[in-house]
Amino acid sequence: MDKCKILVVDDESRMRKLVRDFLTKSGFEVLEAADGIEALNVFDANQDIALVILDVMMPGKDGLQVCREIRQTSQIPVIMLTAKSDEQTELKGFDLGADEYISKPFSPRILVARVEAILRRTNQQPAETQLESGGVLLDKAAHRVIIDGKEIDLSYKEFELLTYFMENQGIALSREKILNSVWDYDYFGDARTIDTHVKKLRSKMGEKGDLIKTIWGMGYKWEE
Repeated sequence: MDKCKILVVDDESRMRKLVRDFLTKSGFEVLEAADGIEALNVFDANQDIALVILDVMMPGKDGLQVCREIRQTSQIPVIMLTAKSDEQTELKGFDLGADEYISKPFSPRILVARVEAILRRTNQQPAETQLESGGVLLDKAAHRVIIDGKEIDLSYKEFELLTYFMENQGIALSREKILNSVWDYDYFGDARTIDTHVKKLRSKMGEKGDLIKTIWGMGYKWEE
């Protein structure tokens, strides 16, 4: 199967290398551009690019201009990288069609996790049938979870919850977001039901339950 092709645009070669190395390690093919004009040339020459990671602040054509021109011909996902938390700039980027903003400095692992989540959401990334993280193996097709060679018994909702955590590794997930994704969108129960399920899930996972981190006042995050 062909690898998903990602275009990384940043005028800092060190930043491009950092992002490229992590994406390549995760199985993506990476194309690079050092400025806006080169980015558009690479984009035009490669119609199979699945996603663009685009720095906002660049000499010449900045990221906002590049995003605007990409949106004239394509609706592929665009993640903007910004060194400044300027609300107006972010709103302008979203206005132009950016899918997500990530502020520098950022964790490359979180960037990769967000790339994978966006591609799954837009059905460009084939859903993996097996997930493995921190010594936990989850087989979606067989509906099995194996920890240290031993299968653990999970309820349907616990399995769905664990799958959601592992698919969004490194991403902070609010209780509302978890409810909307794992439970039905029209679920009217108490969001604290998530806490109960997480408590049971952690208990069944033993020491590996520590991979589910609590973010006080917000929700949870899966982190190795």
